[in-house]
Amino acid sequence: MTFAWYPTDQYLERSRLRRFAEAHGERDFASLHRWSVEDPDGFWRAVDRDLGLVWRKPYERVLDSSRGIAWTTWWLGGRMNYVESALRHDPSRIAIIFEGEEGVTTRLTYGELATAVRRCAAGLRALGVRPGDRVGIFLPLTPVCAIATLAVSAIGAIFTPIFSGYASDAIAGRLRDCDATVLITADGFRRRGLIVPMKETADAAVDGAPNVRTVIVVQRLGRDIRLRNREVSWNHVMNQRGDESFADTSPEDPYMLIYTSGTTGRPKGAVHVHGGFPVKAAQDQAHVFDLQAGDVLWWFTDIGWMMGPWLIAGGLINGATILLYDGAPDYPDAGRVWSIVERHRVTHLGISPTAIRGLIRAGEEPVKRHDRSPLFVLGSTGEPWNPEPWWWYFDVVGEKRVPLINYSGGTECSGGILGCTTWTPLKPTAFAGPVPGIAADVADPQGRSVRGAVGELVIRKPWPGMTRGFWRDSDKYMATYWKRFPDVWVHGDWARIDEEGFWYIEGRSDDTLKVAGKRIGPAEVESAATAHAAVLEAAAIGVPHELKGEAIVVFVVLRTGYDGSPAVAGEIAETIAGRLGRPLRPETVRFVPDLPKTRNAKILRRVIRAAYLGTDDLGDLSALENPDAVEQIKELRRSA
Repeated sequence: MTFAWYPTDQYLERSRLRRFAEAHGERDFASLHRWSVEDPDGFWRAVDRDLGLVWRKPYERVLDSSRGIAWTTWWLGGRMNYVESALRHDPSRIAIIFEGEEGVTTRLTYGELATAVRRCAAGLRALGVRPGDRVGIFLPLTPVCAIATLAVSAIGAIFTPIFSGYASDAIAGRLRDCDATVLITADGFRRRGLIVPMKETADAAVDGAPNVRTVIVVQRLGRDIRLRNREVSWNHVMNQRGDESFADTSPEDPYMLIYTSGTTGRPKGAVHVHGGFPVKAAQDQAHVFDLQAGDVLWWFTDIGWMMGPWLIAGGLINGATILLYDGAPDYPDAGRVWSIVERHRVTHLGISPTAIRGLIRAGEEPVKRHDRSPLFVLGSTGEPWNPEPWWWYFDVVGEKRVPLINYSGGTECSGGILGCTTWTPLKPTAFAGPVPGIAADVADPQGRSVRGAVGELVIRKPWPGMTRGFWRDSDKYMATYWKRFPDVWVHGDWARIDEEGFWYIEGRSDDTLKVAGKRIGPAEVESAATAHAAVLEAAAIGVPHELKGEAIVVFVVLRTGYDGSPAVAGEIAETIAGRLGRPLRPETVRFVPDLPKTRNAKILRRVIRAAYLGTDDLGDLSALENPDAVEQIKELRRSA
């Protein structure tokens, strides 16, 4: 067995997961994971102690599945407000480092953060915000954003994180759906040197959401703001005096309502609770990424992607320093990410495969001119890896000494289903296996465990971070995850386990291609395409075919210096056929300048397919980052 990385003595000696396992009599990862799913009561009690969670009243039982696994409740009889766990650390330790795209930097200690959260809590109460009220947070990822999420949670209210780049209709729809009474927004932010005017977007959204009675406006850009009726400034909120206490909440009290974009229909609001998402986020960071007190964690994200709340809640519970950045990864030049790593001594860096593919275009020099010696862990999530960008991230950025922790799960899961660890070896693009506490499996069409073939990624037992349903739509929640097999969560991803026990995600099961009776995930086709030297990025879809049922069409973004000639298209098709077999040779290879993606860098294959086939309904486009890419694909269809 050949590994890309094997734990050195330094990693083994430091490994928090290894110490945790050995303290409970488990000598290797396999036995630890077996314990974690066979004895959830014992395992999650141990996780609670390991994380040092703060309880106002101890729980009596860990879980109760009497209403069915889908509706399992946790930490019965206990009382906890997760914000107390997040802010319990040495007040002199740095909690947040912020860097803005324009270069401004700010640092907050845990003591300063706790003071700000309490002041904000008092200000929100003075505005009439009560436990259970919903508060929209439409902000760039700044210290104010972190303070707002913590303060809303601290008083027992529920925040709804909203992507900073959403258009007004998408924001209004979410505010109406959750019946939000307050929106916290900013005057704007900078992206690639230009001003993005958030306030104007928020104004239009609130006009379409009459349930919003108060808007709180932050001066991120320092511009004069003309406040409208029902609007107050952030400074006004922070200067109120009143009750700064944290609410006495149950572990099952909701604290966040985060919307996910569906293929069709309105977005789904996943409900997360104090004893769920924050606990799962902190546990994953501790056990998968080996995050410890004093480390500096930066995940390149937005508050509207689950990795934003994950970074804030999990990082702070672990006593780490979290780094927030609200700019582009390649502005003013392609060295920006690596300069931030050097400047702030980042130990744990998370970035998506799609972002890495974009940074590869600038070559190795922007990376190598910056000191990356502080890096201890590289992380990634959001999309399956292709081999070349995985190796570039591991080799060029991490110098083959830093483990690349592949991590995959979802918004409704509160984090990872599959992952790697610093205690176990790594294979390129693979996962070491399920995250501790997650009873993941690969299932055939009848729900039986399958090995040596692609199947549905499923989870067979409950975990604390599972969503408590969709907001006011329990039927949709059951239909989405639980209808396929009894008491089994079907995640919607294709997965496989190789002969050495490593796991792979092959793409969304609703993106699966079926050519002449053979089922294949788009990720496998795309990895084959990117093996050609001309291909920077690729997306594979299936289109109707009279004989095969479906034929493969591959959309390709070329590297600089290559032309989109028929000869190059033929070479790419042959490369795919050579790696996957002649029956899977693409029918067509089409060249595009960009692929449609969400703001968290996921390729929207179902939008590509709908646009290429001329379908009128493209589904929910609220998360679409680059609408021009969709128009370019429509133009390809018209010119075909």
